Amino acid sequence: MYIPLGGNRVGKFKLLRNIIIVWLLTGLWHGANWTFILWGLLFAVLLIIEKFFLLKQLEKTPKILNHIYVLFIVMISFIIFNSNNIGQAKHQILGLFGVNGEPIINTYTLYYLKSYAVIFVIAIIGATPLIKNIINGLNRNIKIKKIINLLEPIFIVLIILIVTAYLVDNSYNPFLYFRF
Repeated sequence: MYIPLGGNRVGKFKLLRNIIIVWLLTGLWHGANWTFILWGLLFAVLLIIEKFFLLKQLEKTPKILNHIYVLFIVMISFIIFNSNNIGQAKHQILGLFGVNGEPIINTYTLYYLKSYAVIFVIAIIGATPLIKNIINGLNRNIKIKKIINLLEPIFIVLIILIVTAYLVDNSYNPFLYFRF
């Protein structure tokens, strides 16, 4: 859809129009709910702000801050996308910052931190280049490189099985698009 509209090889006004049209339609494609429209428009506005105002600053910003920025935006967008209405989305977003009367740390927070501590640690380590750097260092030795090449597909299959086991073990969790 974006390319037939002219993509980004058009003037600024048409570029703005193209971004808004594509992301508005992307929101509508996900469902006829205001939260999906808001979700699409959020990404349109963010792309426009980044393209015209923040791009040079983001390129100078340390990578870790850029990662935090992206994760924050994605987290907020998931809340909007998954909410039943805009009021619920607003309540949940304000709750992230303790503004809606809920404390930031409560019994639910502690329960989930304890329940998923191992997964959080694995995710944090997996989000860094640590494992890649270790494997690259080990690959310098030809014998170890052969072992890594042999074990890598086995490791990937094990990860798929573990993830599948977690999904199956989880309570009723319908596919996202079955809600519509």
